[in-house]
Amino acid sequence: MDWIDAATAADRLGVKPATLYAYVSRGVLKRRHDGRRSMFDAAEIEQLARRGRPRNQPPELVIESAVTALGLDRPYYRGHDALALARTHAFETVADLLWNEPGSTGWTADEAALRAAAAAQRSLPAGLLPLDRLQVIVTVLGASDNLRHQLDPASVAATGRRLIAGLVDALPVVGQSRSTGLASGPPGSQGAAGSVAARLWPRLTASDPAPALVDALRAAMVLLADHELAASTLAARVAASAKADPYAVVLTGLGVLGGPLHGGASYGAERLLAEVTDPGLAPRVIGERVRRGERIPGFGHSVYKNGDARGAALLDLVESAAPGHDRMAAARAVLSEVRRRRLPEHNIDMALATLAAVAGMVPGAGEAVFAIARTAGWLAHAMEEYTRGTLLRLRASYTGPSIT
Repeated sequence: MDWIDAATAADRLGVKPATLYAYVSRGVLKRRHDGRRSMFDAAEIEQLARRGRPRNQPPELVIESAVTALGLDRPYYRGHDALALARTHAFETVADLLWNEPGSTGWTADEAALRAAAAAQRSLPAGLLPLDRLQVIVTVLGASDNLRHQLDPASVAATGRRLIAGLVDALPVVGQSRSTGLASGPPGSQGAAGSVAARLWPRLTASDPAPALVDALRAAMVLLADHELAASTLAARVAASAKADPYAVVLTGLGVLGGPLHGGASYGAERLLAEVTDPGLAPRVIGERVRRGERIPGFGHSVYKNGDARGAALLDLVESAAPGHDRMAAARAVLSEVRRRRLPEHNIDMALATLAAVAGMVPGAGEAVFAIARTAGWLAHAMEEYTRGTLLRLRASYTGPSIT
């Protein structure tokens, strides 16, 4: 069997590389990795070239982007393996890589804006999920930032650092009185207190910050920072193409992220894992969902058909950080039962739910980690749209009544 690289394959088909990868995601073409390159079966490419454009396939919007490429089982951020970055790099460094703006400084939000964001949350219901709070926080932070309309790359990166810091530092500390909503001490001082992951920890759990688990949280944020044109990212890019400011772009992404087929899947996986109070209950819990015809949250992936390496890497980190933990045992029992039934492999949502369970995090914590991390990716894609200068305008295929 002869294998050819992506450039050669795209040239033979007369398409752009982005279209070639769209064919892969739709199952039209198969590929393998040779080091860091995608390789294609020359015979399959030749067959497709003779047959012409694939039919009976839903149309796909293809956007050229230099931010993230999707490999067989993992993403690559500007050519860098996301799993390798998760092993060694801070989330802040990876965000700067995505933004192509090195110099990770200024990860603090304006003190007055933080206090305003905290005040806006005081009348919210006590049991509100963190993702709902984040939407309120973004709105207040944006209204308080008179630099939000600066859309050059350096300014957007600076806004991103302020925004992500604000998303974290404006969340209430778990177990703290809602009268303040902020950690003790002036908000501006929190930025110097540690990494974004370390500052996020007490806002998701009252458990002591075990270094290995905080490191797993950092790795999760790196792995979730971007994923090419996921639904929320496409929405964010459309908003950015209309020159919406970075806060509006992130608010758009947040609105899409919470859907159960996207970032909300981690919340479903959290609920699934909570039902497995003992590892022996895993067969019943999974069996009942299968009997009801329900999708098993945290399993399967539309891109990674043979397994999501991000989920495997994060799950290994959590298990190394908390060996013998009862929630880890429950998660492994669920994975074993799903494999026994030959259902799809787990993805990063299941690993994120396991991290949340082991760390004793509040309900919906996984969504919050996902949203805060993905903010970096949304803004990276927004930067491309700001420089592109054209409005993304999709067209509909009209199927309504005849026009008279």
